[in-house]
Amino acid sequence: MTYADAIQFLYDLRWFGAKFGLANTFKLAALAGNPQDQLRFIHVAGTNGKGSTCAMLESVYRAAGLRVGLFTSPHLVAFGERIQIDRTPIGEGDVVEEIAALRPLLKGFPEGEHPTFFEVATVMALRYFAARRCDLVVWETGLGGRLDSTNIVTPLASVITNIQYDHQKWLGETLESIAAEKAGIIKPGCPVVTGANTPEALAVIAAKARALGSPLTLVQPTAARLPPLDTLPLPLLGRHQRMNAAVAIAATRVLAAQIPVTEAVLHAGLSRVHWPGRLQLITRRGGQQVLLDGAHNAGGAEILASALAEFFPSARPTLVLGILEDKDWEAMCRMLAPRAGRILLVPVHSERTAAPRELAAACRAANPTVPLLECAALGAALEAVQQDPFVVVAGSLYLVGEAMELLQVSAAKTGGERGLNEWSASRP
Repeated sequence: MTYADAIQFLYDLRWFGAKFGLANTFKLAALAGNPQDQLRFIHVAGTNGKGSTCAMLESVYRAAGLRVGLFTSPHLVAFGERIQIDRTPIGEGDVVEEIAALRPLLKGFPEGEHPTFFEVATVMALRYFAARRCDLVVWETGLGGRLDSTNIVTPLASVITNIQYDHQKWLGETLESIAAEKAGIIKPGCPVVTGANTPEALAVIAAKARALGSPLTLVQPTAARLPPLDTLPLPLLGRHQRMNAAVAIAATRVLAAQIPVTEAVLHAGLSRVHWPGRLQLITRRGGQQVLLDGAHNAGGAEILASALAEFFPSARPTLVLGILEDKDWEAMCRMLAPRAGRILLVPVHSERTAAPRELAAACRAANPTVPLLECAALGAALEAVQQDPFVVVAGSLYLVGEAMELLQVSAAKTGGERGLNEWSASRP
C-alpha cells in the first residue's frame, strides 16, 4: 500500500457518512486491543475555541516535558494534522501502517454497520498514540460530545469551552440541548472545567456534573484578565484567546496533583502556542497583509468582527467570504459586512457550500454601499485582490485551508486531502 492508496481508502470511507453513536468505535477499538486503556486523556468539547484550547494544553504539557498526543479536526490541508505527537503530524509511512493494520478489522462489521471515516481515524489515533507511549493525549471532540466517536475514553478531566449555536440540525435548536450533547463527555467522578457562561447552558452542565459526582470548575470571564494572563503575551491574536487560555490554565490546575505544572512551565507553554487558521496574520511579498480566520459560525464571526474593531480599528479590509449552507450565514454576513471596504463572495470547496449570490444579498443588506464581487472560486478571488493592502479570508475552516494552499502558507506537500473533511451525519 502506498500513501496515495491509504488516502484513497480514507476517501472511500466517506461513503459510509458520519454516524452519531459509540457502538462502532467501541467495537473497532476492542478489535484493535483497546489502545485507549493505555493512555491518559484530557477530553475537550465546546462550540468555539476547543481547537485553540487543545493547542494551549498541548503546548503547556509539552513544555512540562511530557510526550503529548494531539487529536483535532478538521485538518486544514493535510490529514496528518489531525494526529500529532509533540506537534509533529503523523508521517505518511505511519498512516499507511495504521490503515494496513485496521483494514482487516473492518471485515468484522456486518453490512450497513461499516465504520465511518471519523470512527476509523479515531481508532487510528488511539493506536498511534499508544504505540508511541504518549504520556498524555489532548483529545478534541469532532461534533457534539455525547455520541461523538471520541467519547469512548475516560479522561483525567473533561473540558467544555463554551456553548453557542452551531450544528443545530444535529445537536438541537436550543442552548440547553446543545449543552446536553457537549456535557455528554462528562464521566463519573472525573473533574469538569467549563468557560460556558450562559445561564441555561451552564445549568445543564452543572446538573450533569452533580448527577455523576464530577467536580465542576467554572471559569468566569474575569479570569482572562487575572494573573498570569494580565501580563502573559499570547501569540494567538484575539481577546477571546485569553478566555481559552483561562480555561486551559484552570484545567492544568485541576490536574495539578496528577500532572504538576509550574508557573514557569505554564508561561513557557502558553507563550509558544501555535494554532494556524485562527486570526492568523501573514505578510506576503510586497507587504500585503492577509488575515486567515475560520470564523465558521455566528459565534466565530462575532469574534472576528470584534478582533477587527480592536486590532485594526481604522482598517476597512477586503473581505473574501465563503460559508457553508448549514451555518447561520445571514447572521455571519450581518456581522462581517459592515467591517469591510470591499467584499468578494466565493464558494467553499464543499458540497455544503452556500451560493455566493445568497451571501451577496445578505452582505448587501448589511452594508448597502460596499462594492461586491461574486467569484467562481477562491483562486479567482485571491487573484483579484493581489493589490489590496489588507485582505481577510474567512467564513469556513475549509476555505482557510484552501487559502493556505493557494497562498503557499502551508508546508504540506499534498493538496488532495482537504476533501476528507466532507461529511453528512445520521443518528443511530
